[in-house]
Amino acid sequence: MAKFLNTSATNYFLEELIKDAKDRLILISPFLKLNDRMKELLADKNRLKIDVRIVYGKSELQPEEINWLKELTYIRTSFCKNLHAKCYLNEDLCIITSLNLYEFSQVNNNEMGVLIRRADDTELYKDGYEEAQRIIRISDEVRISLERVVIEPSNDHKLEPDERLGKLTTSKLAIKLGVNTTQLMKNFVASGVLEIKEDKHYLSTKGKEIGGEFRMGSYGTYFLWPENF
Repeated sequence: MAKFLNTSATNYFLEELIKDAKDRLILISPFLKLNDRMKELLADKNRLKIDVRIVYGKSELQPEEINWLKELTYIRTSFCKNLHAKCYLNEDLCIITSLNLYEFSQVNNNEMGVLIRRADDTELYKDGYEEAQRIIRISDEVRISLERVVIEPSNDHKLEPDERLGKLTTSKLAIKLGVNTTQLMKNFVASGVLEIKEDKHYLSTKGKEIGGEFRMGSYGTYFLWPENF
C-alpha cells in the first residue's frame, strides 16, 4: 500500500532510496542543485558502478554541478524540455512528490509525496517506472562538456554485472569513445557488426566474433561489447 509522506518523511525516504539502490537509480526533477549530503550519496553509488540517471528540465546546470559531475563516470544527466514531474526510483522503491532535487526546496519548502514499494504495489510501481523510462527516452543526454546529444531509445539502461568483467553496454562504450549512442549504433550497422530486421537491431556473426553479446536483463534487452573494442 502506498504511504503518504510529509516534508521530513520525503527527505528521509529519498535519502534511503538512494542509499539502498543496488542496480538502478533514477532521479527526475525539474530543478537540479544538490546539497553536500546528496552529492556524497551519489558519489558512493558512482564508486559502486551503479547506473544512475538524473533528468532535469527547468534551467541550465549550475557551475558547481557541472564540475562535480565531471568526476562521475556512472552518473548520466539528461535534459527534458517542459519537465514538471518529480519522481525518484530504485529497483524497489518509487517516490512521487512535489519535492525538487534542489537544496532550497529540501530545506525551506512544505512538500508532500507518496512512497510506493514494488513488493506491495507491483502494478503501481511498474506504471511509475515505465513513465520514468519514457521521460528518459525523450530526454537529451548532456555530456560533461555540456554538449547535448539525443540518445537512441535503446534498452541498454541497466548496468549488468557483466560490465564489471570487462564488457560495456552500448551507451557506456559510446561515452568512452566520445560519440553519441545513435551514431555508434549506425556505425555498427554500417560495419556489419549489427543487422537491422523489422526495425530492430540484431547481433551479426561478425558482431559475435568480435565479442559482442545480446542480453536480456531485468529492464529489457541490450548489447555488451568488449571494453577494449
